[in-house]
Amino acid sequence: MATQWTKERIREWYHEMPWLRGCNYLPADCCNRIAFWQELDWEQHLATADRELELAAATGFNSVRVLLEFIVWDEQHDGFLLRFEQFLAVAAKHGISVMVCFANDCTVPKDENYRPQQLGPQPCDWGYHGGRRNSPHSTTDQIGYYPALDEPENAGRFYAMVEEIVTKYAADPRIVIWDLYNEAGAANRGDVSVPHVKRIFDVARSVDPIQPLTSCVWRGLGHFSAAEKTALELSDLVSYHNYSSYADNVVMIDFLRRYGRPIINTEWLHRQQRNTVQEMFPLFFLEKIGCWNWGFVAGLSQTYEPWEYMYQRYSAGERDIDFTKWQHDLFRPSLRPYDPREIELIERFCLLADTRHGQKKQQP
Repeated sequence: MATQWTKERIREWYHEMPWLRGCNYLPADCCNRIAFWQELDWEQHLATADRELELAAATGFNSVRVLLEFIVWDEQHDGFLLRFEQFLAVAAKHGISVMVCFANDCTVPKDENYRPQQLGPQPCDWGYHGGRRNSPHSTTDQIGYYPALDEPENAGRFYAMVEEIVTKYAADPRIVIWDLYNEAGAANRGDVSVPHVKRIFDVARSVDPIQPLTSCVWRGLGHFSAAEKTALELSDLVSYHNYSSYADNVVMIDFLRRYGRPIINTEWLHRQQRNTVQEMFPLFFLEKIGCWNWGFVAGLSQTYEPWEYMYQRYSAGERDIDFTKWQHDLFRPSLRPYDPREIELIERFCLLADTRHGQKKQQP
């Protein structure tokens, strides 16, 4: 049985890599991940991805993070594997590596507003973050429902999906990192997700891939759930999410340094909370923290819209929220920048990072 990478091994791996930077990716013509990965309109979505990843490479990005959907693998198994391979090929054509994420606790409760997942045309609620009214980004005391793992008849097949995909691409350099579990413990799931985190790491670790394994911490310091703590202890590479200020990120980075492993941020950029390209991107460059902001081209998922939680905070009296700014995303549907100055800054630091990495490789 393979074991967690030693600190020496992961530091050596990370030292040899260029500075990893990119975005969480969903084509602009998809309102959710089912729309992206299913057979319906696949050629159209792949063509969109081809155009947008060409733009990503021109901007200076060298990686994207994508989340998979169990229901598509389960109901369209062979076709899904073919489509995933085609997406990897398109990304590689543009010099873009792929970080793959499997499980996801960013979910909504199974209540009267719950809309079950199903393949086919995907409904899109206009004006709502993520393209849906019933959002995981709102205040609720209820526990989020994750059918891929909460239904016993699904859980075994879910882990079979993880094992199959990690095994198939265990030695494939187009995959850069396996991000096994997105925001474990979110949606008030807490301890519910601890055994799932352990199991998914066991499954992926048993394959012994050449890529490191990770799962993020996403709450502020002092608030990590049991699931987050478990993920942090099992990860080869330390990863975190932070949509808060520059100062909060500095404090988080300082805390995570004590684990003695390289650090990456797999979700950032929230202009309304002063988490901006102008402040965060130079920080990540300076500290060589791999970074994947949320969103690329504004589209049907509407992640430029605020979380519902932002409106709830405003209604509760918090007035220091600038709703005139996009929350996420870097480019408009026209493929013009949301703010050209952001893109110019990204291009500048990407070029500087690549120049330094090239010089390092040439040294005897």
